[in-house]
Amino acid sequence: MKIVGIAGSVVGSKTRVAVQQILDHITIEHQEIETKLVDLGDYELVFSDGRDYRDYSGDTKTALETIMSADAYIIGTPIFQASIPGTLKNLFDLLPNEAFRDKVVGIVATAGSSKHYLVPEHQLKPILSYMKAVIIPKYVFVEEKSYYQKKIVNDDAIFRLNQLADDLIHGVNVFSEIQREKDSAFPF
Repeated sequence: MKIVGIAGSVVGSKTRVAVQQILDHITIEHQEIETKLVDLGDYELVFSDGRDYRDYSGDTKTALETIMSADAYIIGTPIFQASIPGTLKNLFDLLPNEAFRDKVVGIVATAGSSKHYLVPEHQLKPILSYMKAVIIPKYVFVEEKSYYQKKIVNDDAIFRLNQLADDLIHGVNVFSEIQREKDSAFPF
């Protein structure tokens, strides 16, 4: 199994740190699972122009192929101006409409204050639902005050991020079992 964590911004480090915490926990607890971080700050993605994701080149092609090869995802988003960043929305626009079909997705959001707590609920979950994701219901929201020198120092935030990692693995296992039962009941 391969899990890709997406840090959905080209600026800052808080979202990447949170996503990496989740991936590190998965690596420690489940050595058989491959993890990969796609930090949008490390790629020069072009703007979506509607073509098939396989027709892009360069960094865009590399990022999209890595994402499409995953079995499950952690999607991290900072909250800017009470919204997800345009770079993350552009990534979704570059992907096919059903990119996350039957794939389990966990969400982590970072922001300067708790005022933005519901942004993932109102903006990110609808996009992921449209793209056919199986969304872990509880997402993790990490405020700026949980960080010190580019590390998460709040024990509760670390606990919740690790719990999201465990929930993602459990969700993948449960959904796989549901798919197996469906396939055996309707083998055609």
